[in-house]
Order: sequence, then structure tokens, then C-alpha cells
Amino acid sequence: MGRLSAFIVKRALRAVALVLVVSSAAMVVGRLTPGDHLSAFDADPAVIAAERHRLGLDQPLHRQYADWLARALRFDLGESTTFAGRSVTSLVAERTGPSALIGGLALVVATLLGIPAGIVSGARRRSAGACAIRIIGMLTLSVPPMVLSLALLVMASRTGWLPAGGFPVEGAWVERAHYLILPVLALALPVGAALERLQSRAVADALTDPAILAARARGVPSHRIVWHHAWRLSLKPVLAVYGVMIGALISGSFVVEYIMTWPGLGRLMYEAIMTRDANLVAGCAAASTALLAIGILVSDILLSLVDPRLEISR
Repeated sequence: MGRLSAFIVKRALRAVALVLVVSSAAMVVGRLTPGDHLSAFDADPAVIAAERHRLGLDQPLHRQYADWLARALRFDLGESTTFAGRSVTSLVAERTGPSALIGGLALVVATLLGIPAGIVSGARRRSAGACAIRIIGMLTLSVPPMVLSLALLVMASRTGWLPAGGFPVEGAWVERAHYLILPVLALALPVGAALERLQSRAVADALTDPAILAARARGVPSHRIVWHHAWRLSLKPVLAVYGVMIGALISGSFVVEYIMTWPGLGRLMYEAIMTRDANLVAGCAAASTALLAIGILVSDILLSLVDPRLEISR
């Protein structure tokens, strides 16, 4: 097995362990929270007691966790008490797709906006365009995700250009694609602004590299120095944070999905927390952590390919 393959296997095993730890913590915290979903029902105490016994909620915490863990290792996350006994696994699988869709699109949009803007602002730091890019980036970063989402919704409702939230369950994807624009923008703009700042600093540092200075002395055109040589040198610090960007998209999606009524993991997690559905909370935490782990793994692989000197066996 090559070094890259061994690195991927090692990181994949770490990802599995991370998913297990986070989902276990979510399940235990959910069980430790006073009350459960049955506390809100005004029913016969005998009926409630029988239902608690059926679900195992009357067992000690360590017994509940052991039963949950035994099922989870078989990819059985139990049943949801919020959605009439539906399988948590099926619910999470159903909602992971929409969250991954807007998260992936947001990362692409953020990259297409942030990287070129960062190259321009880093290469021409004293120009009016670079100053405008930095000001816009600072304003975008300073706006909380909730405020940004609400502002986009107000704009959509006032202008009528875009649907103000939601996502129809029927119809061709081409007909429903415009429902993606608002949630993708709400997620992409802050990440794009963060990428711009990082890329700007990386390009500015790359332009002081001795190899770049030597290229200038040889008369290499400035646009080639910036967009070919300096950009390649600046890739390493940018790719190193892509895994963190995935985490920012996942955490930001909780607010965006709730405000824009997007049928993803963030909204499902909110519903599970509000109804004290511990199994569903643990399932959502597992899926979110898995997406984060995949993002970090892809980031590490890209970084190792860009910089062959990286010790991938660490």
C-alpha cells in the first residue's frame, strides 16, 4: 500500500472514530436533558409509563447508551419519536442530500468569488479595486448568518426575483433550481469573504518569494507572475483551511436552513432538539460530523498533492 493510500486509510479511521464520539456525546446529552418527548403529552400515566418502557427510557443511562451503541454499530440509529416512529437512519439519509447540496454549491460559489478576489486584492493592495474588495469582505464577515439570511429573504420578498424560502418536493430539478439561490448565497458569502482575506495574504507573501523576485528580474510579465507562479505558491495555506471551511458551512447551515425552511440536516436537528428526540439528535450529529470529516479528508489529500514535501504519513 502506498503512502497516500495509507494516509487515506488512517484519516478515514480517525473520521469514523470522530463520528462515533460526537454522536455518542449527542445521545448522552440528549438523555441527560430533563424530561423527554413524552413529558408534553397529557395522557394516562400508565400509558406513558408503558411507552417509556417500550422505548427503554426507564433504563439506567449506561444501559440506554449500550443498547444505542450496539444498534449504531449495525447502522441502526433507532426510531424517531418526533416523526411517528420513523427510522432515524432513513430520516437522516433523506435530509443529508439537501444539506450536502447547498453546502457543496456554497463552497463552489465561495471559491469562485473568494479566490479571484483574493488574488486581485493581494497583488494590487494599494489599488481602489483591492480596497473595495477588502471593505466588502469585512462587511460580509461582520454580518451574522441570521441577519444575512433575513436580509436576503427581505430582498427576495420585496423584489419577487427569487422564492423566499422553502423547496418544493415535486417537479423537475431545472424548475426548482432557483430555490437554491438564496440558501447557497447565505452560506457562500461569509465563506467567500474569509477565503478572500486568506488568499490575499497568501498572494502578498508569495510575491516576496525569491523565485518570484527572480522571475520579475528576468522580465516575466506581471499578469503571468501573479496568476501562474504566485497563485501556485499561495495554494498551500488556502487548501489547508478548506476542511475548516466545511465546518463553517455545516454550522452556518443550521441557521440558514431554519430561517429559509430548507429541508436539510440543520432544520431536522432543530426539530429534534425542540422535541427532545435524543435518537434523532444523535443521528443528525453523526451525519454532520461525517460531512465535516469528509471535507477535512479531501482538504488533506489536495494539500498533499499540491505540496509533495508534506509528510502524509503523520
